[in-house]
This record gives sequence, C-alpha cells and structure tokens, in this order.
Amino acid sequence: MKHRDDGFFLPENASKARIREAENARQNRLEIVKAHSQGQVTRRDLVKMGLITTGGLLLPIHGLNPFVKSAYASIPTGANPSPLFGAQPFTQPMPRFDVLPRRQFGRQGGLNPVPTALSNQTQQPVPAILGGGTGPIEGRPPGDTWAHQLFTQFPPKFTMEATQKGNTGPNNTYNPGVPSSLNSGINPATPIPLKFHPLMPTQALNSVWTFNGTIPPKLAIGRYNEPIVFRHHNGLPADVTQNNGFGRNTISTHEHNGHHGAENDGFTGAFFFPGQFYDYHWPIQLGGFTTINTAATDPKASTPDGSGGLTKIPGDWHETMSTHWFHDHMFSFTSQNVYKGNAAMFNMYSGLDRGNETINDGVNLRLPSGRAFDSANLDYDVNLLLSDKAFDSTGQLYFDIFDFDGFLGDVMTVNLAYRPFFEVERRKYRFRILNASVSRFFAYGLSDNSAMIQIANDGNLLPNPVVQTVSDEQGIAERYDWVIDFSRYPIGGRVQLVNVLEHQDGKKPSNKLTVADALAGKSNDPCVGAMLEFRIVRNPAQPDVSQVPATLIPNPDLSNIPVARTRVFEFNSGANQNLSNPDTCYITGAGGQSGPWGVKTDQTGDTLDACFGRISALPQYGTREIWELRNGGGGWDHPIHIHFEEGQILARNGSASNVPAWEKGRKDVYRLRPSGSVTITMQFRDWGGMYMEHCHNTVHEDNAMLVRWETKGLGAPFLSPLPTPVPTPQGVHFIPPDEILPTA
Repeated sequence: MKHRDDGFFLPENASKARIREAENARQNRLEIVKAHSQGQVTRRDLVKMGLITTGGLLLPIHGLNPFVKSAYASIPTGANPSPLFGAQPFTQPMPRFDVLPRRQFGRQGGLNPVPTALSNQTQQPVPAILGGGTGPIEGRPPGDTWAHQLFTQFPPKFTMEATQKGNTGPNNTYNPGVPSSLNSGINPATPIPLKFHPLMPTQALNSVWTFNGTIPPKLAIGRYNEPIVFRHHNGLPADVTQNNGFGRNTISTHEHNGHHGAENDGFTGAFFFPGQFYDYHWPIQLGGFTTINTAATDPKASTPDGSGGLTKIPGDWHETMSTHWFHDHMFSFTSQNVYKGNAAMFNMYSGLDRGNETINDGVNLRLPSGRAFDSANLDYDVNLLLSDKAFDSTGQLYFDIFDFDGFLGDVMTVNLAYRPFFEVERRKYRFRILNASVSRFFAYGLSDNSAMIQIANDGNLLPNPVVQTVSDEQGIAERYDWVIDFSRYPIGGRVQLVNVLEHQDGKKPSNKLTVADALAGKSNDPCVGAMLEFRIVRNPAQPDVSQVPATLIPNPDLSNIPVARTRVFEFNSGANQNLSNPDTCYITGAGGQSGPWGVKTDQTGDTLDACFGRISALPQYGTREIWELRNGGGGWDHPIHIHFEEGQILARNGSASNVPAWEKGRKDVYRLRPSGSVTITMQFRDWGGMYMEHCHNTVHEDNAMLVRWETKGLGAPFLSPLPTPVPTPQGVHFIPPDEILPTA
C-alpha cells in the first residue's frame, strides 16, 4: 500500500531518520503519559510545566510532539508504524466470543456472599498503598438511593461473574457456545494465549486489562424476564503505577443502554477499587412495564419459556432490545480502560428475537441463529467487535493520551485478532457488529459489492430491514446487525468485509472510498481495506429456514404522550470549567481556563467541561421530552450517547426527510455529523437515579464532553437533587451537587 505523505499516517517509504525521530518523540512523550496516568502529575501540573496548553493540547516542542513538522511525524498514533512481526492478513481464524457462564441464583457454586438489595458494606483490610485501614467489600455506594431498585419485584434468576485483570496466562476455559466446526476449526480445549496474532508477542501482565484476564472478548447471554446479577471484581493492581504506562485501576461498568436503575448504570463517579466487587442488577424488562400492558396479555411482549413456548410479560413489545455491550466508564479514563480490554457484548433474547430460527409461533421473527436450543442459539448468530490498535516497538499495546482530538490505531482487529478469517456455510448468517474503537468510525461493504441486509441499529431491531451494499458510517459504540446470505457463493469461495472509511485524525472521518479503491490501497490510512475474510467451506447440514421478515419491530407510538419540555445540548470545543472540586470535576488549569471539549445546554451560558457533580438536566419522571443535540463546529463529529432511555430521531438538521431508513428505529447513539444536529424524543419512566450524556469518542468524553442528568419526581428515596458519591478505598461518602444549572 502506497501512503501519501500529507496526513496523519507515515508513508511506507519513510526514511530511517523520520522513523527514528518519531520514535524518540514517542518515548519522550510516553514518560509524561505514564506519569499522568499514574497520578504523579495532573493536567494542571503539565500546564505549569509548559508541556500542554490549558486546552489540553501538547505544545509544539521538538522531540516531544510528533505533530511538529520538524519532527517528521505525520504518523499513526503519533508514533512510528506498529510492528507486525511477520503477521500477514487472513492467516489466523477469528475466534468467536467467549460465553460467560450463567448460574442459577442461590444454587451451589453461586455468588458468595449472596447479592442483596443494599450494598454489602462488610469491611476488609485495605492495602497500605491505597491508604490502609479497612473498607467495604462492595464498591457500590451505600444507602437507599444506591440500592437495587425493584429487587424484590425482579429477583435475580441467574448470576454471572468476571474479574477485570491483566494477562495472567492463556485462556484454558474458552466456551464459544458452538462446536469447533462453526468456529473456523478452533479447538476450545487448546489454551489461547493473549496475543493478537500467533506471530505477535504475548501481551505483558498489565499491557491489557480484560475480563478474566483473557481473550477472546466475553459474551453475556440474557433473556427477558430473567434478571441477572453480574458481579464484577476489580482484580487490577492496587499500585496505580503498575499499568504499563496507561489505564487507571479504578473501574465503573456501564451496561450500554440497559433499561434499569442508575445504581446499575455504571455512573462515571461510582467507580470501585482493586480488591472490591460491584453487584450490577440487570432486570431485563420491557420499557413501560409500569404503565403499558401491565396485565401481560400481549403475546409479542414475551420471553422464551424453555420448552418452545412463550411467557408473556408486562411492558411495550415495541421496546424489545437485542444487542448490547458493557464497558468501563471511569471518569477521565474511559478511553484508556476500554482500549486496554474493558469491553464485552450482551445478547438479549425475547419472544420476538428468540434465537431459534425453526419455531414458527406467529411471534418469533425467525432470524438466522440455529435450532439446537429453545433460544439463544449462536450457530449462525455471530458477534463481531471492531477495534483499531497500536503497538510499541516491542509489540505491547500502546496508547497516547495526548491525542485529545481522538486516538487512532494503525492495526485493524476483529474480536481482538489481527485481520482474521472466518469459515461460513452456504446459508444466511446474522452478524452483530460493535464499533469498540476509541475514536475511529467505520463504514464497510463486501469485496464483491453484493448486498447486505441491515436489521438493527444499536440495541434495537429496525421497523423494516434495509438492503445496502456499503454501510452508513458506524460511530463509536454503535451496533449494526446485518444478515449476509452466503448461499450465493460456491464452496471454496472467499469474500471480504472491507472498511472504506478513511481517517486523517481522530476528530472525524476524512473520506469515504469505494470498495474497489479501498481494496486497491488508495488511502494512507492503514485501517482502510479488507479487515475480515469469509471463507465458504460447505453446505449446511440442515436446510436454512431462517427469515428476514419485511416488518421487524415498529417504533412505539408516542403521539398521545404530550411533550413536557424541549432542551438543547450543544457539543463544542474550547470549554470552560467554572468549578474547582478535584474529586468530581475535569480541571486543566486554573479555574475558568479552557478545556478541549465540553457541552452547552439550552443555548445559555458557557460551554462547560465535565463535572459529575453538576446537574445539567432534571426531566420529570413519567414525562416525554424533545432533545436537540447540536454539533458546534464543522471540523469534527460526535457520536452522542444518552444513558438509560432510547430515543427516536425526529429530524436531522431540522428536517424529518433527512433521517435515513437505517436511523428510523430506536437508538441510543446519535452521530451529529460536522455542524449538524439531531432532534430526538425520549420518555423517562420505570426507574430513577443519576445518568449521563456524553460523546462516545471516548477521548472527547474523557476531555471533557460529558454531562450528568437525573429524573425528578419519582418519590423517596429519589429526592431531587441527589447527593454525589465520592468513592475512596475506605468507603463512599456523599456531597451535595457542585452545581445545578438554571436550565435544569
């Protein structure tokens, strides 16, 4: 691939001098990155030292900033190209996700201690490096406002458990949920080392922090009306300096777009420490269960009963969700921790999206899946996690926190494997594709330009399937579900999934190529081109009876629900910080100095840097509102995620006609486009607490494009406003909100 020397990426024919100087700049910068990530210096310290601006930008210092022209460094990740150690594309099989075990609640081998509604404040010794003394075994804040809401009404039926930790050895318990014949021949009994390709080095202990310290990525399986308690242990080093240069050892787990109480939402300020666990209660109920179909009479509002039938449940079946994921949400360190491996997926099954393509009961949509089990068959239902990575000269995972516009890697991975292949049969498959990158957008098509059918956008099946040859841009955290029919190819045929979306920096995509141009190497972005190869290996043993119905899940009808309020959120660069609480606020320099990114509310006042002690919106419980999300500039894009409630897009740039078919379902991530706007409508019901809204370019979120909002009017114990949690290893204490905006 011939790279132009006019952008963010180093050309392949770069001189040794260019590469050497770029590497020197990176090594110098890494020392600062490491000191900041380990808490040895703050952003304010770096401003005083003259190394970064008050806006968080690395100053143009030769030998430190790779973007200085004299530093010869128009390069990926602000460094020299990642070494591949001889690895070639499509020379390793793509591993399917590793399914987390589900245990029946209360059975032998379950969680000990048993989960409770209130946080478990049993004391344990705290390591001296974390301050000594004692602290609670559970990091969830204590008290009624952080107790599991409706825990008695929706008691857990199953438990799952995982530990966040570094690489402690190969995966010896891999469970793909399918036989090896449906997993490209991978023998699950063969230990899987933590490396991105067999020829690449094994990652060091703390180069990566994954679920259970292993790969492939983890997959949770859930069904509606089967509440789960997910116990997440923090097994990271107590010494914050043991992070191989980036990442923070405190974590908060966000079940992305879960419809449940805020105590289980992974609030950015409800993080927990090494040696603690946090019990997350995922009730998995339909939206509107308190007001819609309360007698549970509608068969479409249902869940598999385990015997081929249905159990009807309360709520609105139009709110049924299918594809979620969960990841870290640590304040100011989300990008680093997710990049290190804190990302997993969560498939949710229902009467409509059952995961068994053979059951024809008038409710089941019979999407590609399989037939062996009553539900949740994974045979032809495949999760794909897209993420770009970068490596230092020794092959260890590398990240640069000074790319405040957004971090880009130059090595493309699928399911944390470098450009793998995947064997398929001649039939229809469903692919649940998650963009788990830090800042990179994707758009993709098949190498032969044949059609794909999009059936879902984010967690939700679309009202109607949409046939496309090249996808729309897929922003960070968006999930697109596709059906691809491989029966049109002969046995022995091959077809590739091709990324056609080019980046020159982390602010936004720079160009969308044709599939042919992407394959021909007409881009200087190393992650453009074929990223996954499908190999057609055989006919299916049983006929493909799966379907893609013309109608999937129509949107809820909100026309009879009055709009209580309209709000405007504008996402900008050059924010200010009017608060000075170091426990809750993003602080760059002295009070009032600019930060890189921020949010302005309701067209009044300043664009403000993040502070999770500030309340920016207080919608009334039980109401519907319209929110307009605006991009304050044309030089960047922002994928905005609103926690807890899904929305419907009413307009793009003020017009309903600008909303494409693939955005006409329910969504939880909204790409604003440069200088664009998205108008959405949402309801606020069923649960209460404090939630967030932020850019899911996680570098923008960390620096500092995030706001807190909460519902009011739910009643005790959800007083309005709620006190802010401030975690310590010795326990969580609470303080009043730092600020409540006048427009809230």
